[in-house]
Amino acid sequence: MFKYTNYFEKDVLAKRPYLKKEWCERVVSFRRYIEEQPDGRFRFWGQVPEYGNKYLRVVTLPDQKTIHNAFFDRDFKEVN
Repeated sequence: MFKYTNYFEKDVLAKRPYLKKEWCERVVSFRRYIEEQPDGRFRFWGQVPEYGNKYLRVVTLPDQKTIHNAFFDRDFKEVN
C-alpha cells in the first residue's frame, strides 16, 4: 500500500535508525493531523506510544502514499 522514496530509504532511515516504517504508515493512515505544504507534499502528525507518546511528523509526496521524510517533532502542539 505504501511506497518510499529513495531519500527515505537511504538517508532518513540511516540518520534515524530508531524510526520504524510501521509507525510512519500508522501516522499517515490515522490522518488525525494533516497539512498540505506549498510544494504539494503533505505533513501528517501522530503520537507513537512505543516512543514515549512523542509526535512523529511524516511527509508524503502529493499522492499521500509515498513516504518521503519522518522525524519526531518537538515543536508540534495538539490542536483541539
